[in-house]
Amino acid sequence: MMPVSRNEAFRIQALQILDAVLVWIAFWLGWQMRDIVRVWLGLGLEGSELRDSINWVLCIVVPFIPLVLEKFGYYDHIRTKTTAKSVVKLLQALLIIALFVGTFALFAKLLDTRRLAVGNGFAFVFVLLLARDRMTTAWMRRRNADEASKEHVVLAGTTEETDAILAELDPEIIDSWKIVAYFNLTEKPVEDLFEILRKESVSRVIFVAKETGFDKVARAIEACELQGVEAWVAASFIRTQIARPVFDALGSKPMLVLRSTPELSWELLCKEFVDRMGSLIIILFSLPLWIIAAIGIKIASPGAPVLFSQMRAGRYGKPFRMWKFRTMVANAEELLQQIKEEHGNQMDGPVFKLDNDPRIFPFGALLRKLSIDELPQLLNVLMGDMSLVGPRPLPLYEVEAFGELSHRRRLSVKPGITCEWQAGGRNKITNFEDWVAMDLRYIDNWSLWLDFQILLRTIPAVLFGKGAK
Repeated sequence: MMPVSRNEAFRIQALQILDAVLVWIAFWLGWQMRDIVRVWLGLGLEGSELRDSINWVLCIVVPFIPLVLEKFGYYDHIRTKTTAKSVVKLLQALLIIALFVGTFALFAKLLDTRRLAVGNGFAFVFVLLLARDRMTTAWMRRRNADEASKEHVVLAGTTEETDAILAELDPEIIDSWKIVAYFNLTEKPVEDLFEILRKESVSRVIFVAKETGFDKVARAIEACELQGVEAWVAASFIRTQIARPVFDALGSKPMLVLRSTPELSWELLCKEFVDRMGSLIIILFSLPLWIIAAIGIKIASPGAPVLFSQMRAGRYGKPFRMWKFRTMVANAEELLQQIKEEHGNQMDGPVFKLDNDPRIFPFGALLRKLSIDELPQLLNVLMGDMSLVGPRPLPLYEVEAFGELSHRRRLSVKPGITCEWQAGGRNKITNFEDWVAMDLRYIDNWSLWLDFQILLRTIPAVLFGKGAK
């Protein structure tokens, strides 16, 4: 059997669960529509009926239709699959299930089952599953056509080796990539790879370096490890200090993957769902605070925008525009260097922090004290650029000033509105190394429960203005 990648297996499972729900809905609709169909066919209305007469059918069709569809390859090559192929595979699977249901009803003597309701159910299953399949295909094609949504990948190896793996891989896999560099380890120093990872927001480096010395490959993997970038190695096992080695598949090729960030899982999917729904709910409930903040800023600092936006470093350093309520004078960024010279910096390292920053106007100081200035970042969470919990996003110029490459590993997950540093009293920490250590400890030990704990600790920190200045 051809190996299936973890991402592919996860996608199939998610679609199967969705299809199982749609199958249940289809048979519920079939039951509700049975009298309408009888009238349309001129058969008249039936008397009162018990739903129990098709419950046994649901026990078969709900779990088994998605499994049979998988056997027929219904979930393969979704982006390139034609409507005709989808129809054929769907009809094949439904025919098998219908024959099984009919045979079971005959031998179990369940002949009182409402056949019209079951027939309606199968018809609705066909319509709903085909509609879901076509919408999924259309969404994947649109996403694939969007260059911004493609995964930034580096292929590391000789020209012959990279050409060989590209020739062997399914074009559907390659089309989802933006190959930002072909890195020949035999000709280029590993230091050049550091620069590519930093500049191109790379999320994965694929090593097909059979011709390269083991020590050089190991140093290149260390470059990925330090920056939290996944290293996919078509090679023997390599010992690491942080990254967790797992085996995966790239098309039909087995690969060794070294990850130093949370692996794709249902828990990570739940985090994404909680982020989107949580941010939407908080936005709706906090709208009065948004209105008060906007009016207060207009009165306290007229003639300047209510919202302040700044380009920040997102996951893998990818820039995004972060929003906050403006709490400083309009030309705050132009005054930054002057403030540094006159007042210094209370935070060691590339990050600037200063108590009683003179650029903050009085109402802005109140917004900061109550953390109301952070509310617009919920829009960033809703759009998928940020998470509710994660390392705080830093301005691009501060990321560029990182003194240690290992600091970039904090960019390997989505930035968040709150984090260990935020929940524990922001201005108690003045050493950037300590701040980074907290972020890396969060990444290495991430779980939904840890996110929940941080959110709970953030509430009193916000209510009592703990560390907010």
